[in-house]
Amino acid sequence: MNTWLFDLGNTRLKFAPLDGDGRIGAVQGTSHVEGGFDPEWLEELPARIDVAIVASVASPALRMILLDALAARGAQVQLAHTLPTLDGLTIAYADPTRFGVDRFLALLSAHADGAPALVVGVGTALTVDLIDGEGRHLGGRIAPSPTLMREALHRRVAQLAPSGGAYAEFADDTDDALVSGCEGAALGLVERSLSEATARLGTRPRLLLHGGGGEALRGRLPDAHWRADLVLHGLARWHRASAGIGSPEG
Repeated sequence: MNTWLFDLGNTRLKFAPLDGDGRIGAVQGTSHVEGGFDPEWLEELPARIDVAIVASVASPALRMILLDALAARGAQVQLAHTLPTLDGLTIAYADPTRFGVDRFLALLSAHADGAPALVVGVGTALTVDLIDGEGRHLGGRIAPSPTLMREALHRRVAQLAPSGGAYAEFADDTDDALVSGCEGAALGLVERSLSEATARLGTRPRLLLHGGGGEALRGRLPDAHWRADLVLHGLARWHRASAGIGSPEG
């Protein structure tokens, strides 16, 4: 059976084939463009897809573009969603619908190692979630990512550039100060969360970093384990552990 995984975020779409043993093939991706995706992304898909497993936190309109493309390939679509408990993971939220599926899938993948973890995702938002060794989610945080901070400052103060600059602990140029302040705010949140997590657990958890904005922080978090495709791996586990639980879309 021809099965593919799709992780539809707010800025990028990532996708990969899934083999019969639950292993993920080569991961590919495309950025969102005005009104949809880069038109060349469809060329990377086979003409026929039997099953498509989709996780989406993007807008309904963007999700529909993806679902239409999959329907054109004959795919039976399953939409992943957050569950109160799955595959040994139990989330802290009383209402699972308020816990983003991307965060849920990242935790599902992190728990596969069976050790405490602080999971940090850096996309449009910066998310921090803690799980213990038994798979109990102990809660988390949500903040703007460094990219979103820069964009927000630029919208309010046009002369503050939305990108550029080089990180420095004490910058002597405005662009450098902007990138240093925004990335520094994210680093401070991660470092405090790691300190508090260590105090709560009595042991230092693994720090798992993922998301498109994570590369910029990676070099200044020397203890971080880079897991670029954490959500896709969690999606593969969701598919196997839920035995096909999903919302059929085609």
